Amino acid sequence: MSRLRFSTAREVFETYPSVSQAVTMPPTAEPPLVFLARLVRGPAPMEAAGFCAFLLPRRETVWWALQAVRALQPPGTQDPGLAAAEAWVREPGDKTRFEALRHAQAGDRARPGTFVAWAAGYSGGSMSESHAIPTPPDLTAKMARIAVLNAINRLPAREREAALRACVEACIRLAEDDAGKR
Repeated sequence: MSRLRFSTAREVFETYPSVSQAVTMPPTAEPPLVFLARLVRGPAPMEAAGFCAFLLPRRETVWWALQAVRALQPPGTQDPGLAAAEAWVREPGDKTRFEALRHAQAGDRARPGTFVAWAAGYSGGSMSESHAIPTPPDLTAKMARIAVLNAINRLPAREREAALRACVEACIRLAEDDAGKR
C-alpha cells in the first residue's frame, strides 16, 4: 500500500477540511505532489509545510515532522518530546502514544519537539488515558505543521527558504518511498 493515499489535492481538502486554514491556494484535481510543488513555488511557500502535514498518514506525518525538526536544530540538541515521538513511530501503540502525550503535556510549548510529541500523542485512539475521548483525525497534522513551522521560524530569515524546501523534499521522499513499489 502506498503512503500517498490521495489521488488529487482536492481529496486532501475534502478529507481534512481544516487544511484550508493552513493552505489558501484553492485545491485542484492535480496529483497532490504536483500541487505541493506549485505551493512551494507560489506566493505563500510556507503553506507547503501545512499541506505536507495533511498529505501523509499519521505515523509518517510524525516521522516527517520529527526528522524535519531534528534537521533544523543545532547539533546535539536533546529534546525529550522528539525522543518520545520517535519511540511511538518505532513502536506505535497506546503505551508509547500516551508516553508521547505525557511529554507533550509537560513540555515547553516554545520548543518544536513538544509539538512533535503532541502529533504522536494525537495520532489516534483516545486523547485521555483515564477515559475515552476520541482524537479528531486532523490533530496529528495540525501539531506536525506547528512543529515544523516553529523550527523553520527559529532560523535566521536568510535560511528559511532552503529549510522549507528541505522539509518539503523530505515529505516527497516519504510519500514516494512506497509509491514506486506499486
